Amino acid sequence: MRIYVGNLKYAVTDDQLRDMFAEFGDVASADVIKDKFSGQSKGFGFVDMPNASEANDAIQALNDAMQDGRKLTVNEARPRTERPPRHH
Repeated sequence: MRIYVGNLKYAVTDDQLRDMFAEFGDVASADVIKDKFSGQSKGFGFVDMPNASEANDAIQALNDAMQDGRKLTVNEARPRTERPPRHH
């Protein structure tokens, strides 16, 4: 299951994101989304957990949890919709 994690501190790394979810089960991948030009975190990321019940446990435990003074938003990621290309 792909999980969206929002309202992360900009200092959170992929490894820290993985560790946050690893206590609930197997984590296939954890990626903090970064601006492709500046490399700055965008404050959200995605975690892939192959076991749906472990993923649901993590979502239940971590959604609205406080981390470093910020309330996390954690839910099942919606499928990415293809956005039309922006014209400059």
